[in-house]
Amino acid sequence: MESFNNILTALSDVLWGWPMIILLLGTHIFLTIRLRFPQRNLLTAIRLSFTRDKDATGDVSQFGALATALAATIGTGNIIGIATAVSLGGPGAVFWCWITGVFGIATKYGEGLLAIKYRVKTQDGTMLGGPMYALERGLGWKWLAVLFAVFAFMASFGIGCTVQANAISTMAHESFGISPWITAAVITLLVALVVLGGIKSIARVCGALVPFMAVFYVVGCVYILFVNGAYVWPAIRLIVVSAFSPEAAGGGFVGGVFIMAARYGIARGLFSNESGLGSAPIVAAAAQTRNPVRQALVSSTGTFWDTVVICALTGIVIVSSVLMHPDIDYHHGATLTKMAFGKIPVVGTPLLTVALFTFAFSTILGWCYYGERCVEYLSRRRPHTAVNAYRCVYIVMVFVGSVVGLSVVWNLADCMNALMALPNLVSLLLLSGVLVRETRKYLWEGRLDEWSDDIEQ
Repeated sequence: MESFNNILTALSDVLWGWPMIILLLGTHIFLTIRLRFPQRNLLTAIRLSFTRDKDATGDVSQFGALATALAATIGTGNIIGIATAVSLGGPGAVFWCWITGVFGIATKYGEGLLAIKYRVKTQDGTMLGGPMYALERGLGWKWLAVLFAVFAFMASFGIGCTVQANAISTMAHESFGISPWITAAVITLLVALVVLGGIKSIARVCGALVPFMAVFYVVGCVYILFVNGAYVWPAIRLIVVSAFSPEAAGGGFVGGVFIMAARYGIARGLFSNESGLGSAPIVAAAAQTRNPVRQALVSSTGTFWDTVVICALTGIVIVSSVLMHPDIDYHHGATLTKMAFGKIPVVGTPLLTVALFTFAFSTILGWCYYGERCVEYLSRRRPHTAVNAYRCVYIVMVFVGSVVGLSVVWNLADCMNALMALPNLVSLLLLSGVLVRETRKYLWEGRLDEWSDDIEQ
């Protein structure tokens, strides 16, 4: 296992080197400029999130699709992932994570648009879409579409399953002394009860769970920042300065290296919001919407809530807590969040425990859907049999993930993230003309309420 972990670490270092950082951020910035800063339509996008196109064909509402996507993205990346980024890259990693989210809104917009534009309808009325369909139908590159589906299938067992289950079992053991084996059994049972019901069951549970967990966590973080009041502004200043200055330090922190802050901040930012990863558009394709741009706007809000709001709050809570309590060893990434939140009287540890469980559990549900759709794409002759087999294996991996080493799981997740992102970014860049054309037609020309000829009423 140690040798395997060393191989994964080396591979992750290669995949997440400067070429990937430039490609990822470059795509975010390129699409932001070419699409005329879709971030400025955020308020409209939020309004559309709660507007239902009842007459449109689709499996779930726009809010249901967004809730499922948020369920898959708001997970350990928002809590443990941010702590890991800080421990490896210093406070400046929080800034780069946040920047990835701001510019990533444009990329998530593009992904959602292509998902609706190139989705297909099966004989039983199910909507299927995502990067694999954009690559096949938009570019005619089925071989690359197959590669994406394979990478996403493999990633579902890492980023979406074992990482989340491991985070829950670790926290339960450290906070309450519960055996990982007991936690594994409970999580596995709960996941099985939901995922065996398919997308409607997953969307229904996520639609109820996501708003609760997000509001609960944000309110809790705001309270903690109130307690840490005297250290909040110094924490923000340290985060910004450390992102560019290798010598910046303060409180319990020491000077870091710029490339490390950027690398781990961007990596954890992608892990958190998945902009450019290609996973979220898989569920966006199932939404009931009257034209591709409406769902694209709704999809883009996922990155805003996930990274621009929740990850930023988590990062400021952690850094301000370390400044307030210099005895916290920020190098212990796996337990840094627990130590930081644990310094807050009464609410700190319970808040973290509840948030981690709900975040991770919902991510497991969302990623199961992603994996199912990739399996269905790869097994078109007997899709139902393949999907049922996948669900069974996925449920087993939830149990396995609860009792394996965290470092192996995180390194595997990082590798799969990068491998998924590459073909997805190719589709976004080469189909950017389609993005501009559709955006001009419906958004720039003020026809956002019109029905697309490609959408059945």
